[in-house]
Amino acid sequence: MPLGTVFASLLRGFGTTCLIFITTLALAAPLGLVVSFGSMSRFTPLRMLTRAFVWIIRGSPLMLQLIIVFYGPGLLWRGDALPRFSATIVAFTINYAAYFSEIYRGGIEGVPRGQYEAGLALGMTRSQIFFKITLLQVIKRILPPMSNEIITLVKDTSLARVIAMREVIMEANSFVAKGFISPLFYAGAFYLAFNGALQLLFGYTEKKLAYFK
Repeated sequence: MPLGTVFASLLRGFGTTCLIFITTLALAAPLGLVVSFGSMSRFTPLRMLTRAFVWIIRGSPLMLQLIIVFYGPGLLWRGDALPRFSATIVAFTINYAAYFSEIYRGGIEGVPRGQYEAGLALGMTRSQIFFKITLLQVIKRILPPMSNEIITLVKDTSLARVIAMREVIMEANSFVAKGFISPLFYAGAFYLAFNGALQLLFGYTEKKLAYFK
């Protein structure tokens, strides 16, 4: 098997992997913040409903959620299944929004209450306190757990192959069926390079935020 053919196929799969990763992160990060506000709401029904949603999503496998999102519409309403890419993004976004929401909630609740009260005493609005006092401290607190979840997301993109999304692992596995094992190691190198770059980025960001003690 020509090496160029193998790498061309793996690059196509890696492009799909990157697209899943970027789209999921872009949607799940802000959605997780919205969910975290719901789980901290003073309105009890909303808080209980949001926490029940987070509990269900965190307590069930992402693979199962992916299969339900992909096959569910067709089985429940006897219609067409969702397109593979759309189903992947919906399942991944919901799953990671639930995890991100708990990280956000822990970061927000970890900021001392006295700082919020001091902001009110100075005549600041709730939004001013959040964006000017709380937000940067929250970012500092949540960066390590968020970086772990984001790196996990890179690896979880391989689960999309269960609904026949041709990401990098599925592309590599197609060569294994032809008797070639080396493409799997090449696929592993793609993941190592991607995660290595992310670790360098997060390490740099943590140093920039080191002035928050």
